[in-house]
Amino acid sequence: MKRGAKNEPIMIDSGRFRKMNPVKKPLLQYLPLVVFVVVVVILGYNVPRFLTLGNMINIMRQSTALSLMTIGVTVVMITGGIDLSIPSVMALGGIIGSMYMREAGNPVIGSLIMVVICTSLGAINGYAVAYLKMVPFVVTLSMMYIVTGISVWLTRDVSVAGLPASFLDGVMSSVVGFPLIVIVMLAIGVFVYIMMRKSIYGRWLYAVGSNTEVASWFGIPHIKIIFRSYIFSGFFAGLAAIVTTARLASASATMGSEGIVLNVIGAAVVGGVSIYGAAGNVLGAVAGAFFITMIGNIMNMMRISYYMTLFFTGVVIVAVIAFDTWRKNKGRS
Repeated sequence: MKRGAKNEPIMIDSGRFRKMNPVKKPLLQYLPLVVFVVVVVILGYNVPRFLTLGNMINIMRQSTALSLMTIGVTVVMITGGIDLSIPSVMALGGIIGSMYMREAGNPVIGSLIMVVICTSLGAINGYAVAYLKMVPFVVTLSMMYIVTGISVWLTRDVSVAGLPASFLDGVMSSVVGFPLIVIVMLAIGVFVYIMMRKSIYGRWLYAVGSNTEVASWFGIPHIKIIFRSYIFSGFFAGLAAIVTTARLASASATMGSEGIVLNVIGAAVVGGVSIYGAAGNVLGAVAGAFFITMIGNIMNMMRISYYMTLFFTGVVIVAVIAFDTWRKNKGRS
């Protein structure tokens, strides 16, 4: 390692940096997910038809959009940030893309509009956080309310329906009885997982989340890394918009309600992603999204109200965050 002049960043070669593996974390971080799986299986065993193949496929289909948003927010959280706006951004992208498809009928361009809108809003979040040094919580919370207001104004609180059948049938098609969107989501999740474990860029994400100042000493472009993480989050909000509008056959402002934010963050932390950054991976987050969806499914089968489901989900998230804090403090001692 060579030091440059004063205030000049420390540069290291990629081979030497590979020895700094911030991805490796103790298996203790996945304990909440394991406990959660056991509890859900025990509960599900006592609920008729819950553990059937058909219901499991239905849960996977329902969890696809949540999984995509969770992948996006996981990358942001690994850098030490947070994105509360991702469901609202998803809803706005879905509304604008659906409005275009309803008039023009082109599903490809409509889908691209959803992705472009959401990615652009993610870039705005990223610029405010990375370059303007604004607090991620404040920035993304403000964006959530801004885009929610725009969504309600555009739709007058009425769902955008009448989407072309080619869009609905294409996105919701199946391969040998298995939903295509689930296959694509899993393929994307595996790709992102490999990228974050094997590429220098992936290691930079963990390094920035571990200690931004130290990462800058090693010549890591931490500002660009943070900026791009929010763009990444916005892009996955766009993918989730495509899936959600196709599954519901419509788009509305309620697609990005506050309860969805709870599910996205909850899925990430249950899947082992630390709120303090530099810990977790997207496959764990996808598993977390699946089991968060399971909560809603099993409580629906047990005829428990939606508000009690929110209550239980909130309790789970607080418990996991408390465990994450304990684990972090234990690691320091």
